[in-house]
Amino acid sequence: MSAKIRKIAVNIEETHTEIGRKIDPPTRKAVAVAVIENPYAGTYQEDLSDLMDIGAELGALLGRKCVEALGISPDQAESYGKSAMVGENGELEHAAAILHPKLGAPLRKEVEKGAALVPSSKKMGSPGQVLDVPLGHKDAAYVRSHFDGMEVRLNDAPRANEILVAVAVTDSGRPLPRVGGLTHEDAEGKDGLR
Repeated sequence: MSAKIRKIAVNIEETHTEIGRKIDPPTRKAVAVAVIENPYAGTYQEDLSDLMDIGAELGALLGRKCVEALGISPDQAESYGKSAMVGENGELEHAAAILHPKLGAPLRKEVEKGAALVPSSKKMGSPGQVLDVPLGHKDAAYVRSHFDGMEVRLNDAPRANEILVAVAVTDSGRPLPRVGGLTHEDAEGKDGLR
């Protein structure tokens, strides 16, 4: 099954100064969002494999759009995250089916490697509601400078029979990180933790 996409949106956030200090180079985050038809809206379906396949399709598509929006090569991506919001006729398990079994592997290909788990969140919502996309370092979960998030909101999504699916990618960590821990430069990315 292919996703029935109503809309795709891409947003880039650049931070040039923080608390009066110049950020050089600026920290940058991109989020790509697809608004899709929920094929199981209003019904109970035991087998959610069609949504899992849609997740794989969207992991590649949205990950690629983020990398392109940042204007970087895949190996320059530093962190990532994923999130989904189902409309009122869906259920949280529909978001889980898109996000968890198959979305990660195609996303990892788009950002080259990705040894760490992809942070995720899911919720039910209505048009215009904010969806938080958690972020973490793509290769080493213990890199604290990359614990972050990004908000996304579309004024007309998700409608009752839709799912809003978001993938975020960054080319850096937070501006002015100083809470210690493993650094991006020292991360090995072998076990997904360090």
